[in-house]
Amino acid sequence: MKKKYDYQYICILLFAVLTGLFISSCKKFVDIPNPPDKIISAEVFTDDAKASSAVTGIYGSLINGSTGFANGLSTVFAGLSSSELNRFNPSVNEQEFLESQLSPSNSTVQTFWTNAYQHIYYTNACLEGLQQSNGVSVSVRKQLMAECRFVRAFCYFYLVNLFGDIPLVLSTDYHLNSVLPRTPTPDIYRQVIADLKEAKDALPVSYITTEKVRPNKWAAASLLARVYLYQRDWQKAEAEADEVINSGLYSPLPSLQAVFLKNSKEAIWQLLPKNGFVPEVTQIIPMASTPRVILPSSVMQSFVSGDQRRTRWVDSITYQAVRYYYPGKYKATTASNSEYYMVLRLAEQYLIRAEARIYLNNLIGTISDINIIRSRAGLPGLSASLTQPELITALENERKTELFAEWGHRWLDLKRTDRATAVLGPVRPGWQPTDVLYPIPLNEILTNPALTQNAGY
Repeated sequence: MKKKYDYQYICILLFAVLTGLFISSCKKFVDIPNPPDKIISAEVFTDDAKASSAVTGIYGSLINGSTGFANGLSTVFAGLSSSELNRFNPSVNEQEFLESQLSPSNSTVQTFWTNAYQHIYYTNACLEGLQQSNGVSVSVRKQLMAECRFVRAFCYFYLVNLFGDIPLVLSTDYHLNSVLPRTPTPDIYRQVIADLKEAKDALPVSYITTEKVRPNKWAAASLLARVYLYQRDWQKAEAEADEVINSGLYSPLPSLQAVFLKNSKEAIWQLLPKNGFVPEVTQIIPMASTPRVILPSSVMQSFVSGDQRRTRWVDSITYQAVRYYYPGKYKATTASNSEYYMVLRLAEQYLIRAEARIYLNNLIGTISDINIIRSRAGLPGLSASLTQPELITALENERKTELFAEWGHRWLDLKRTDRATAVLGPVRPGWQPTDVLYPIPLNEILTNPALTQNAGY
């Protein structure tokens, strides 16, 4: 399996070279002598095997290579934005996230944008290549196109939540893409939902490999449940999460120590790390006995007495007689191949369904779902007498302790629930409500006259 994945990764790197990494600058558009989609269509999509390698290579590019939004940035830097994480001896870039004083020229902000749009371009190129190819069988084409739509939706979900209105790129026409204006957020979400619906309908119920590194029907449903939750479409969020939970593939929840292992019972979609360990650990786990990313006291205090997540998912180090705590969901720092990068997991689906049920006035159902999560953590169940406001608070706390240091959930939760100013305003002197969105990168503004900047920058 690993050798195959390495080949796919090499393939996608070649793919990136051929496509010219379209969004890095306008000059690169000019430098490419022929439309890149014609090169890809002719050389990659001639048969099922080559087409599959091109598409599955996208997963390798998501997690491997230089740091990007899907192999550490979303966890670490969105964590800094929410005060969920802190940084020992932060760089200037990191300090801007910690203080919510981002500059449009911040290189990490640029990386978020560039990296996500690169993957969107890959998916668009694959979709076009598959549509134009006569050498790919009908069944494989259906599978691969569904996977591309799923990944494209995944990328747009993060872009729209980090930046707000963004260009909607749906083709490899680099002349058109280089001058696209920002598309309103509701339209971005409509495209995300359309892609996920198509993916859900086309993807199989079971995984097509022995591992969970390629999405199935329930991966699409899981992301769709999250999108509906963010849209406050409570009925659809509950329905999608309910389908995943009742699929029988992921329950009961495994023990805490088994959650982040490869092929975990709870895993709905994972990414396979090329080097045998999750790249995120190189940003979090202490290096040479020196702390790196640490958990602030506010997070440590959110774990109530007896919460085994505090014991199992938090590690510590003593440095110059001071104890620092850091996320310990992933343990391996060498090529053990024991852990895969968790992207979607069942616990989130219980929390999605629980939140939707609050607003659908199914409070008993909410309590039942939250108690499943609490029971796994070794905590007593919530009282059946809790009111709706009390359950909203309990749900927020449960998401905070269950999903900490995962994909920026805390930052996105504060934004979507309109809680960012209330939580971050008192602890950040320079905070302003417009800080809930990152700035559009300066380079993008300079090279695309149709782009406008977010308010406050």
